[in-house]
Parts: sequence; C-alpha cells; structure tokens
Amino acid sequence: MLRKTQLALMVGYLASGFAGSALAQDNGNSATDNSATNKPDTLIVSSQVQSGATKLATPDIETPQSVSIITREQMLQQGATNVRQALGYTPGVYNNQVGGTNRFDYIVMRGFSDGSLDNVFLDGLKIMGDTNSHSSLVVDPWFLESMEVVRGPASVLYGRASPGGIVELSSRRPAFEQSGQIKLFAGNNAQRGAAFDLTGPLDDDDRVAFRLGGIVRKADTQFTTKEERYALMPSLTWRISDKTRLDLMAYLHRDPEGGSHSGVPYEGSVVPHNGRYISNGFYDGEKNVEKYDRRQNMVGYNIEHNFDSGWSVRQKVRYLQSRVHLDQVYGYGWSGNSDELIRYYQGAREKLKAWTLDNQLDGSIDTGVLNHRVLVGMDYQQRQNDVNWPTGLFPNLNAFNPVYGAGALAWYAPTRERHKLQQTGFYMQDQVSLERWRLTLGGRYDTVKISSTNQSTAARSELDQGHFSKRAALLYLFDNGVAPYVSYSTAFTPTNFTDASGDLLKPMEGKQWETGLKYQPVGTQDQYSVSLYRINQTNVATKTQPSDPYRAIGEIESEGVELEALTHITDNLSVQAAYSYNDIRYKKSGIASEQGQRAVYAPRNQLSAWVSYDVTSGLLDGLTLGSGVRYVNGVVSDRANTHTLPSYTLVDMAVGYDLSKVGLKGLSAQLNVNNLTDKRYVGDCNSLDYCYFGAERSVVGSLSYAF
Repeated sequence: MLRKTQLALMVGYLASGFAGSALAQDNGNSATDNSATNKPDTLIVSSQVQSGATKLATPDIETPQSVSIITREQMLQQGATNVRQALGYTPGVYNNQVGGTNRFDYIVMRGFSDGSLDNVFLDGLKIMGDTNSHSSLVVDPWFLESMEVVRGPASVLYGRASPGGIVELSSRRPAFEQSGQIKLFAGNNAQRGAAFDLTGPLDDDDRVAFRLGGIVRKADTQFTTKEERYALMPSLTWRISDKTRLDLMAYLHRDPEGGSHSGVPYEGSVVPHNGRYISNGFYDGEKNVEKYDRRQNMVGYNIEHNFDSGWSVRQKVRYLQSRVHLDQVYGYGWSGNSDELIRYYQGAREKLKAWTLDNQLDGSIDTGVLNHRVLVGMDYQQRQNDVNWPTGLFPNLNAFNPVYGAGALAWYAPTRERHKLQQTGFYMQDQVSLERWRLTLGGRYDTVKISSTNQSTAARSELDQGHFSKRAALLYLFDNGVAPYVSYSTAFTPTNFTDASGDLLKPMEGKQWETGLKYQPVGTQDQYSVSLYRINQTNVATKTQPSDPYRAIGEIESEGVELEALTHITDNLSVQAAYSYNDIRYKKSGIASEQGQRAVYAPRNQLSAWVSYDVTSGLLDGLTLGSGVRYVNGVVSDRANTHTLPSYTLVDMAVGYDLSKVGLKGLSAQLNVNNLTDKRYVGDCNSLDYCYFGAERSVVGSLSYAF
C-alpha cells in the first residue's frame, strides 16, 4: 500500500509539472524569465559542469553530492589504457580489485565490490553487461571525452545501481570544425599500437558533422598471456533544425586476446610457502588451452528537441550484442603442503543482447519566489544472455618450477543457462532554487523482472518486484564559493546472482546519509571538497571463493570520509590530490567468522597526488612534466580478516614535449611510466586461496600528430 501511495504522489507531481509547462507555453513566456515577478536572480557560478549526478547540466559546485570529473587531458597525460586505470587518482574509488588484469574494468566505490562490474554508464545509458557471467563489457578510453564519478546511490535516476556510486562515461562527439589526430605507441612487454581520430562538418551549412575514431593495441602481459584489441567508433550529428538535434553512434569492439585473470594463494604471494615466493609473473594455465575472445557491438541514437518555452524533450536508445569465448586452466590452492597447485578448467560460450532507452522531459517552472528545474522520465532495460559453461580437471602444477603442456584429466557436463532481465522505471527530479539555496528532490518507481533458467533441466527461478527509490538533498552557496550540503538517498540493486539451490537472491537495498563541503575560490577553476557518509545495504550478495555460488549476507555498513583538491598553484603548475578513508563491515551475517569483520576488496586508507608542470619559456619551452604517487593501506586477506595485506606505494611519471617548438608542427611526444620502481606487491585478495599480484612497471612511448 505504501508503494502505491508513493507512486500516486509521484505521478501527481509529474502531472502538475506537465501542466505548468503547458501554461508557460500558452503564455508565450520563458519559464526562466524573472523580470515580471521581481524575484531575486538565481546565483550562477562558473564551475565544472556534470550531468551524471542529475542527468542535467549542473555546475559541480551546486550539486549536493560527491562528484569527481576526469578530463580527457588527464587521461592522456597519465597514459590510461582502460577506464579502471584512469580512476587511479580519484577519491572513494579502488581500482586494484583483481590486480594486474586488464580484462574487465573492476571499479570498487566506497567499499562496495558487489557492483564493481556493473556501475558504468556510457552517454547516460547503462552498459548492459551480465555480471553473473563472463560477459562484462568495456569501452576504450581513447573514445572518451571525460569520465564522471558519482559517489553514493544513484538509483533515483538510474534504477538498479550499486550504493557505492556510478561512473558516467562521455564519448567524443562530432565537431563542426575539421581536425584529426594520429597516434603511434610502443613500450615494454611488447606493447604496441596505433590510434586515430577524425572529425569535421559534412556540409557547407554546418548541419551535419561526423567523427570517426579507431584503435589497435597489442601487448604481452606480465603473466605470459597476450592482450589484443581492435575498436572503432563512428558517430554523426545532424542539426535537423535550430531546435532539433540527432546524434547517431556505433561502437565496434573486439578483444581476440584478453590477457590473464587468475589468482594465487596468500601463502606464496604475501608470505613464503615452504620458504619461497611465487613470481609475480607466474602463469597457472596452459597456453594451448588459454583463450578469451570478446566481441561487442553497440549502436544507438540521441534525439533532442528544445521548445520555445525553454523545455526540452529527448530520447536515448542503444542496442548491444556481444559474444564471449573463454577457455582457462586455473589454480585453486595448494595440494597439501606440496609446491603444487590444484588446477581446474573453466570454459564459457556466451551470447548476450540488450536494449536500453531513456525518455526525458525537462524545463523550468516558477512558483512564487522558487524556481524549479524539473526532470521527468521513463527508462527501460532489457537483456538476455545465453551461457554455456563447461568445466574440467587438470593436473597439478609446481608454482616454483612449472612444466606446461599437460592435458585434461577429466571433462564435466556444461552448465547451460539463460539469464533475462527487464527493468522499467518512472522517475522525477526537482532542482529547487531560492537565492543561494539549492534543494534537490527525487523519486523513482521501478518494476524489475529477472529470470534464470537452467536449459538442461528446465529449472527456473524468477523475480518480479517493484521498488521506490528516493533522494533529498540541500545545499547553500555562499558568496565566497563555499557550499555545504547534506543528502539522503537510497539504492536498489537486483541481480542475476543465484544461490547454491539455483534460486535468485533477493535484490540488495541500501540507504545513505552524506554531508559535505565544496569550495571553489571566486574567479578560479580550483576546487576543493570533503564528504562524510554512511551507507547501509541489506541482502548483500557475496561468495567466499570466485568459483562458489553466491549467498546473501544480512547487512553491510560502509562509513568514510573523502577529500579532493584540484588547484592551479601557478599558470604552469597544477596539483590533484585525494584522500579516502573507508570502514566497511559485515554488520549482520549468518557466518559467525564474518560478523563485524571488514569486507574484502576495500582499503581502509588511500592517498594519491598528481603534479603537472608546463615549461613555457627558455630552452625547455614545450616540455610537460607529470608525476604521481598512490598509497594503499588496510586491505584484508579474507572475510574472516585473518590477515591485513602489506601497504604499498606506487610512483607514476609522464614526460611530454610539443615538437612544434622545434619546427615540427602538430607533432608531440610523450613517455609514460607506471609503477616506476617496479614494486612487487599484492593488490588484493578474495580469500586465502586467491590473491592478485599488482601490475609491474609499464613503460610506453608515444608520438602524436594533430592536424
């Protein structure tokens, strides 16, 4: 009854918003014109503009939520080759969940690892991978203009999402000014590749523009496996009229080689086993078996129309399909007290297809002295993934003196399943302005249908549930650029995860209280922020070993503080610094050893800083120097908190030079070194049987030509 009442109230509010819009259009007046009412003007502040937290262009300083923006310039200078790596200097984010693997973008936010593969959006629409499979999908950062990290629950606008937050990726759009870039790069571990980007108008009236980007990347990994990628992104913008715009895009991506994705025991990686350590380049598989081939294609459009009244209507649609082929031999703990690892085989043949769309209407309404920026919308997600998972048993392997070439000891019948998901959500958001006050209210009602069918036995588990998500946040913007805020929001996270009986787990539900302070000195682009939060999530899906079925923990609680500073000390010198403290614990669990213990994949402390200096005069004019440091502390070894992993500090470096300073117009060179000291470390552990070595030193040099 409560949900029906909440839904009725929201529908009534939506109706009043549409009525207000109609009246504004009938009167022929812009809803944002304050001259007729003698209202105080709304204070406007120049700031970085985000859209992920509100689905509307909103200055960060006026957003009552913790948000970080990673620009393309930052991604390029720091040499990021994937989304996960690009977030290494962002507070509240841990990107080393599975160490040096680059196969997936694991992004742990505010300690919540349950959504680390399912919290990424592209141009406002969720990337519809299936986390209960090997079909987790990625986008290469070469095609991105920026990344926006929204910390805390976002279900009020997006539906199913981790309470830790989301990452919103913005692709590069066509420009009406012709330009292009070609980039070649090479480095250690046989890293090599090329990328290009072309854009410009297609007609003389600047109505149609295109963009075409592409990349080829190959490398050997530290684990003796290979990585290989081919990706292409064409896009088109058509200004149908002065008020109507259509954007078309496609993303064609293939990874014929997906590198390594495996762990080793705590004993042997963090502490010695029989007096010896396993090499951080150890490979536990079989090269004649190893395969990870991912093919993913996306096509979509975004159409938007602006009315004379100031209101806008838009629709975003995207279709996705992918195929994954996996063959992997992997280690699973020591065989007694010997030097041999027990080994199994896991395979996967997966075929996924998905639709997602978002319909939006937004505009402004005045009610007395209040200005309302109203957003109403309906979105829909549909996904089906057919999976075939063969398994097997392989001979043991000596971890200190490995001899490869063994064949399987046994093959087992595959598990064949069909995973289906449908989500329909109706949402509303009101951003209320009164002089320097900013009040954000939001509500959303979702209906979610999920099924998991065993195609061998016809056994089927279904979930059909509705849920109401909400948010309320208040911010005050002082004249000097200080903006304190407080917010309350909820999260809703249904999944395809099944327990040992094959039954779907109940949706995870969360709630967060957050308070914080943002500061942007007047007349600058410098930004400083601090936030404190507490998140409680129930029905948390987890598993002790990666190969185990999922189970639900009663409740998990995450508390922490985050600080971020982006400052330009001089015109040439800039500093980006971040600190995160997180304490996430199993507050309620049916397993006594977990009760009250800290969660895995969640550092207690993270500290990072990146300094960049541009030389603009003298003999070194055109030189750019960048250096960063990342410190991680307080990662536990398992759910019983048996051990705490050693802290580690990583140093990164970048050196760039604009070769036009020596007469080579358009040319630039850059050298990136990550993990400069080549530190051997264990980034994380899932359990005492699965710990993950961090990435070794990477050295990449590149040459770019812009025209």
